Amino acid sequence: MSAPASARPAKGQELDLRVDSLAFGGNGVARHDGYVVFVAGAIPGDRVRAVVTKRKRAYAEARAVELLERSRDRVEPVAHHPGAPWQVLPYERQLEVKEAQVADALRRIGHLDGFEQAPIVPADEVWRYRNKLEFSFGTDAGGELVCGFHAPGSWERIEAVEDCLLQSERGNEVRRAVLAWCRDRGLRAYDRRAQEGLLRNLVVREGRRTGDLQVRLVTSDEEVELDGLAEATGADSVLWTRAAGAGETTAGGVTTVLHGTESIDEELAGLRFRINAEAFFQTNTEMAERLYAVAGDLAGLQGWERVHDLFSGIGTISLALAARAGEVWGLELVEEAVADAIANARRNGVDNARFFAGDVRLSLRELVERSGRPDVVVVDPPRAGVSQKVVRRIVEAAPRRIVYVSCNPTTLAPNAAQLAEAGWALRTVRPVDMFPQTPHIECVALLERG
Repeated sequence: MSAPASARPAKGQELDLRVDSLAFGGNGVARHDGYVVFVAGAIPGDRVRAVVTKRKRAYAEARAVELLERSRDRVEPVAHHPGAPWQVLPYERQLEVKEAQVADALRRIGHLDGFEQAPIVPADEVWRYRNKLEFSFGTDAGGELVCGFHAPGSWERIEAVEDCLLQSERGNEVRRAVLAWCRDRGLRAYDRRAQEGLLRNLVVREGRRTGDLQVRLVTSDEEVELDGLAEATGADSVLWTRAAGAGETTAGGVTTVLHGTESIDEELAGLRFRINAEAFFQTNTEMAERLYAVAGDLAGLQGWERVHDLFSGIGTISLALAARAGEVWGLELVEEAVADAIANARRNGVDNARFFAGDVRLSLRELVERSGRPDVVVVDPPRAGVSQKVVRRIVEAAPRRIVYVSCNPTTLAPNAAQLAEAGWALRTVRPVDMFPQTPHIECVALLERG
């Protein structure tokens, strides 16, 4: 229901707000004469002065600019870091909020009830846990080249970072080395407004278990002399990607190997995976192991089942489950990822997993005809969840169990509701904290045919 126009503040207006809860995504929720305002940078119990950045009929968005009264929950941040907005909440409180938001999404959005919510699996490490980080180049107020993250709410201003506490110390060292090398040569950052300049992004990826380290420098599509960069980093794999478009993305472009190969190795669940530069791999190795263990437990495999792994990527979940299943069939749209999955199966000696390239919407029927009906379907979709057409294809496949690995409970909820309407009951959901200090939530749900 829309608030009366008189209650809606104007864009740019300053408000004195008391925050009473946290919305999914991490913003504080406050009310101005009954009108909902989502406040970035505030937590429940805070009283803040906030500037309205966007106004809609039903709500506004604002940014806290002054803390007038501190919440009793608020703690001092460990570091200034745009990628760790929840560090002002004690970790135990972060876990409580994430558990509550999973339950709220399933009940409020999915209208689901009667399921068991198992306790959240806490992170093994609450800092320095990421195996991959993407940084942006920019220029500070003094005109010096910096490497860091976009300032909150800004598409062009880059905040420098000296010690990224989400990254290992070794990863920080290589980022500093690249920045120093670029400064010494007078290389300029890409100007996002003028759409000119050279340096765009830096991607640092490491094998937490293997020690392999990869550096990928993303630049505009210009000629530049990069001799000496590989030696300056000391990384096992050094890549240069030339991107022609105006948009900021590390995907696509033309990549050249400057040193080593285009991939590094990582170990997960006793298996060894080769990860190419643009391949998806969970960015928290240790907690990915815990996530897949939860998925395996909920799948209830006894060694004879046929498993279909949808959106199978480079085969991480498929190969982690293969030892407990009769056979696993992976389906993935990206052909390069399918080739990686086949190679990963071969190098780990897994002979009961097969992988095929295809769009789940169009190819699942064919996969069922080829393999036979699955006993278990595992689905690990993007944040947007799965479309109604994919839900229909899963329903047609008629598995006894569906294990849904979700990085977004607000899209899990409607998908689970659609499956419940088709005859599957939501039995269990278990959150897993992959990303401490952030509002991101992963969880695994089990649905069984009634």
